[in-house]
Amino acid sequence: MPAVLVGDYNVVPTDADIYDIRSWRDNALVQPEPRALFALMNERGWTDALRSLHPGEPMYTFWHYLRKRWERDAGMRLDQLMLSRALAERLTDSGVDRGVRGEPNASDHAPAWVILQ
Repeated sequence: MPAVLVGDYNVVPTDADIYDIRSWRDNALVQPEPRALFALMNERGWTDALRSLHPGEPMYTFWHYLRKRWERDAGMRLDQLMLSRALAERLTDSGVDRGVRGEPNASDHAPAWVILQ
């Protein structure tokens, strides 16, 4: 059945999904248990739409308001777009509209998106 699980998962899936993990080591966002559960979704057939098309580049969706994290590009990926097997084969593009985060009075999250054929 085609389905997309979209939202702020409050987990940083891997170290590649955060600017610098050192200052976050004790934070719930990067603990082994939630990361393992996220990985289990992939193992059970869900496709991480952002990471599958952008395996080696930062795809941050969140920049905290503190310590000029937006200005320093010190972000992390908290927002996920997980595709069922039926939709994964239809994925043609995915990304994050980073520029929205830099607008006045913006949310600390930027919109993530997918294009399916």
